[in-house]
Amino acid sequence: MFDNQTIAAVATPVGRGGVGIIRISGTSARHCAQRIVGHVPKTRYAEYVGFNDENGRTIDRGIALFFAAPNSYTGEDVLELQAHGGSAVLDLLLKEVLKTENVRQAGPGEFTQRAFLNDKMDLAQAEAVADLIEASSEQAVRSANNSLNGEFSARVHELTEKLINLRTYIEAAIDFPEEDGVDYLAAGGISEKTEELLKDVNKVKQAALNGAALREGMKIVIAGRPNAGKSSLLNRLSGQETAIVTSIAGTTRDTLREQIFIDGMPLHIIDTAGLRDTDDEVEKIGVTRAWKEISDADMVLLVIDATVSDSENQRIIQDITEKIPDNLKICIVLNKTDLIKESKGGRFGKHAVIEISAKTGDGIDRLRNHLKSSMGYTSCTEGSFTARRRHLEAIDAAQSHILLAKQQLDVYAAGELAAEELRFAQNSLNEITGEFTSDDLLTRIFSSFCIGK
Repeated sequence: MFDNQTIAAVATPVGRGGVGIIRISGTSARHCAQRIVGHVPKTRYAEYVGFNDENGRTIDRGIALFFAAPNSYTGEDVLELQAHGGSAVLDLLLKEVLKTENVRQAGPGEFTQRAFLNDKMDLAQAEAVADLIEASSEQAVRSANNSLNGEFSARVHELTEKLINLRTYIEAAIDFPEEDGVDYLAAGGISEKTEELLKDVNKVKQAALNGAALREGMKIVIAGRPNAGKSSLLNRLSGQETAIVTSIAGTTRDTLREQIFIDGMPLHIIDTAGLRDTDDEVEKIGVTRAWKEISDADMVLLVIDATVSDSENQRIIQDITEKIPDNLKICIVLNKTDLIKESKGGRFGKHAVIEISAKTGDGIDRLRNHLKSSMGYTSCTEGSFTARRRHLEAIDAAQSHILLAKQQLDVYAAGELAAEELRFAQNSLNEITGEFTSDDLLTRIFSSFCIGK
């Protein structure tokens, strides 16, 4: 996975710009500097130089920076050539760099991968590099930066240390069984300490859920019968006239998508065709697509018309919710409340009911707050960090193993099995930082990075 070749790539986005950067990392970076610049620049000093081809002709002039190992991003010798940002210039310069012996084109994320393999950062920090690049709000930037600075890793290491201490005590108690009638497993309060550990894991899990919501956002599908006000709700949430709104039922026949932010959390909102039986071939296709979007959603906003009778709305809600997967979150959005005289909020079953008027905007803030709380998201970025789906899975696995360890202790007094479950939990947490991982996982993670990073 990790060869001895020097890697090179354009580290700036494709297109024209004032400055374009080519990054070279590896043992041949010095040789590359000799060929292109004529000498190795003084370490960590910017030099204005000419960039020359193999025949001595100048390709461009710009800044050369050299970072000697191990004090560089990758932990290797690194050379950066800052040229003008035209694509033709950078192509010519990169082709010249790649003519250097033992230098090849870098793969996606390979610079950061080498930084991880050279212990310049752990895996959670490496992933935060990509999250920082892709961040689309101030909160996302701050949370990704916290992860890059080791906030997430520190929380995981704290849990790991507590796990190790617990394992150590249990294994010591196993090695020194009851003497003089003393049960060291019970006397040491191991069950209570395991319960405390579970609480600590849950705190990190909640913070990770918040970070995942901030990074990935939430896919919300607006569904309901025709003319319930779905498109008006999309327009109100997005703050612009995205969807056509008319009094004619069935105006929306395809899916419409908008991305909005609530306190920095991205929401991917999808307006769909009205759910009804129809003979119109085009509308049928729209209804089929609506159900497909619903099946892939994180939450469904089921919009119903407040001016319709309670009995009819009960029938509509039952008819639609019966076809929605049980694990899918549903919020009943009672629209057009500006046209009725009294609240109907508590009349529609087990699902949360938010009363709104998409026309006037009344109730929209309550709906936004409900969406945030449904994802377990808070807008506070103090101590927050970004998290990915694999991180959540690893925390869930650790939590499950700790629960099994507690069961082995409380029910069976099986210290050996409890210690083994705690070892599994520790391995799950170590997958987050990369202390316990596989080459396949690393390949999958870094292949999602951009080339040049």
